[in-house]
Amino acid sequence: MYHKRPDITQNKDWKIILLYIVIAILGLVSIFSVEFRTNDDFFPSFFAFKKNYSKQFMYLLGCAVIAIFILLTDSKFFTATPNLLYVFGIILMIATFVVGKTVNGSKSWIPLGFMNLQPVETCKIFTSLALAKYLSRSDTDFLKSKSQLIASAICFLPAIFSLLQNETGLALVYFSFLLPMYREGFPPVYLVSGSFLGILLVLTLLLTPTQLIIGLTILALLAINSLKRKIRRKRNIMTTIIIVWLASLFFVGLAVPFLFKHVFQKYQTERIFSMVGRDNPYDTENELDNKISSSDNKKQKADNENYNVKQSKIAIGSGGFFGKGFLKGTQTQGDFVPEQHTDFIFTSVGENFGFVGSAILMVLFLTLLLRIVLIAERQRSTFSRVYAYCVAAIVFFHVAINICMTIGLAPVIGITLPLMSYGGSSLMTFTILIFILVRLDADRQMILR
Repeated sequence: MYHKRPDITQNKDWKIILLYIVIAILGLVSIFSVEFRTNDDFFPSFFAFKKNYSKQFMYLLGCAVIAIFILLTDSKFFTATPNLLYVFGIILMIATFVVGKTVNGSKSWIPLGFMNLQPVETCKIFTSLALAKYLSRSDTDFLKSKSQLIASAICFLPAIFSLLQNETGLALVYFSFLLPMYREGFPPVYLVSGSFLGILLVLTLLLTPTQLIIGLTILALLAINSLKRKIRRKRNIMTTIIIVWLASLFFVGLAVPFLFKHVFQKYQTERIFSMVGRDNPYDTENELDNKISSSDNKKQKADNENYNVKQSKIAIGSGGFFGKGFLKGTQTQGDFVPEQHTDFIFTSVGENFGFVGSAILMVLFLTLLLRIVLIAERQRSTFSRVYAYCVAAIVFFHVAINICMTIGLAPVIGITLPLMSYGGSSLMTFTILIFILVRLDADRQMILR
C-alpha cells in the first residue's frame, strides 16, 4: 500500500534542531567577535564576503538548504546508499593526493572555488552510515571475530588515509567509532586493552623507557607473586601475564617511538612533550644542538611551542566570571590567540562571556549529546540506533578534545569545536550528521536496514 511521505514538520525532533540553531548562531557570533574591530564599517565588510564571519554566514545559509533537503528525503535513501557513499568518500580522500591543496602542511583539501572541501571530515558521515549498515545486516554476528574485524576496517580505513595526509588529529576522531561498536556488543577486552595502552602512552611522556620497563617488570613479578596459588591451578594465568608484559615492552620500546617519529608530525611531537615540560627525546636531527643549548634556550623553545595554549589560557582566564563583554576582549581584539576563529574559538566565548558563558555553552553541548543518546535508545531499527551513537561519539570526541586543547589539558592536534569553529567542511559535516539523525528519527517506528 502506498503511504504518503510525511511533510517536513511531521515527527521531527525540534529540540535537537533548536539546539543546533542556537549553537551555530553562537559560533557565528564568536567568529564575528574574533575578527570585527570597532573601527570597521560593518555593512561593507559583511556584504563583501571577504571576512570569515560573512563567509560563515553564507555557509550557514548553505547548510540550512542542505538540512531542508535532508528532511525532505526518504529515510530509506540513507539505508540504500551507505556502501556507495563510503566508497565515494574513500575515492575523495585518495583524490586529495592528486588534486589536493596543501593547508598548514596537510594536503587534505580539495578546492571548490567557493570553499575548500576536506574529505576526511565528510567521510565521517559516510563511515557512520556504512558502519550502521553493516551492523544492522541480518547476517552480521558481532560476537564473531570476522564481523568485528570488518567493522573495525570500515572505521579505521579513512583514518589511515588521514594519517597519510598529515591529518593526525582528524585521524584520531575515527577512534570515536569504538563507542557505537561497544554499544552493539564489541568485547570490552578491546576497550580495556586500548585504555591500558593509552595509559602507557601517557606514562611514556612522563618517564624514560628504562624507568617504564623496570616498572612494568616489577608489576609483572608482583602479579605473579600475588596470584601464585591460582597459577598452580591454571597455567594460562601465567601465560596471560607474560603475554601482557611482553606486549607492554613492545609498545613502550618500539611502537611509541615509531608513533612519535613517523606518525605524528614533528611540531605535534614538540607540542606534546613541551606540554609536560620535557624536551622531545625523538628529535634526532637536533640532538647535538640540544646537548649544547642552555637551559634558557630550552625554556624559550618550550615557550614557543606552548604559545597558542598560553595565550588561550590567558584569554579564557581574563574573562573572569561574567566576561569582559562582547567585543571588549583585549586578547581577542589584539589578535594574541593564533587560529582563534577555528581551533581556538572557545577562547572567544571565555573572554567575552566568562565562566557563565562558557558554562552555558557546555550545558548546550551536554544537552545535545544527551538528546542524541535519548534518540538512539528509542529507535526500533538497529541501523538508526548505531548511526545515532556514531553521531554522539563524534560530537563528544570533538567537544572534549577541543576544549581540553584550549585549556592545556590535551596537545594541540587541530580538532574543531562542532558548529562553532569557522569552516565550511566542518559546519557542513556536523549539519549533515545531525539532520540525517533527525530524518531517521522521524521514522523511528519503522525497521530500517
